[in-house]
Amino acid sequence: MANITRIDPFQLSASDPFEDVFRGFFRPVRVEGAPEVKIKIDVKEDDKGYTVHADIPGVKKEDIHVTIEGNQVSISAEVKQEKEVKEGERVLRSERFYGKAERSFSLANELDEGASEAKYSDGVLELALPKKATTTAKKLTIS
Repeated sequence: MANITRIDPFQLSASDPFEDVFRGFFRPVRVEGAPEVKIKIDVKEDDKGYTVHADIPGVKKEDIHVTIEGNQVSISAEVKQEKEVKEGERVLRSERFYGKAERSFSLANELDEGASEAKYSDGVLELALPKKATTTAKKLTIS
């Protein structure tokens, strides 16, 4: 019985001597080992609401946007690259991230958007998200 193997013509093997030379010529360039930027969060709950701490280092508070819809929270931040280049200077390696990072998550309860608060200090965004007051069902008597 013959073994069938799927081959990717753009896949370079580790034994290929020209791997580094042709890397990115036939495929979109991706920096190997570059982590996907993800906003890391901690969420705590008490009787009144939720407290969210999000790590967003290197971002100005004007470039952070928080949206609340019902029980859905969305955080987005944009890190802008500085264009300052000194004469005679060239960049040998750049590992810092520039671009947009987003994070959305749902919570168990509806949130009170009007009473929610956000603070940003030392690269950490803190959100105070109070729960929306739940209305209790009222039993009507039939007359």
